[in-house]
Amino acid sequence: MSDTALAEKSAQFAVTDAAARRIAFILSQEEHKGMMLRIAVSGGGCSGFQYGFSFDDRAASGDLLVEREGAKVVIDETSLELLAGAQIDYVEDMIGASFQIKNPVAKSSCGCGNSFSV
Repeated sequence: MSDTALAEKSAQFAVTDAAARRIAFILSQEEHKGMMLRIAVSGGGCSGFQYGFSFDDRAASGDLLVEREGAKVVIDETSLELLAGAQIDYVEDMIGASFQIKNPVAKSSCGCGNSFSV
């Protein structure tokens, strides 16, 4: 992916203030110091594709790295195709707290929001 294409993709994936604060907090904890939150899309889940979250200590060639307010989020090039225009948010409500992906590419999603179809 060219630098121009990568810059365009970067502008198409957003990290909200709430998500950035929570990610930065998690990454500041001893066991996650120096790491990044990796978001990946894989086949599976009840709707066809599912979101995956993990911690990584480096970005691979072709990965998109988004940094905001001390938060580092990395997304592989293949997953980014299914996350174009998406944003990650952190939501706290009476039921609990979670990261949520708001993805305009998704045509439908499961009830829990962890999987989607295109």
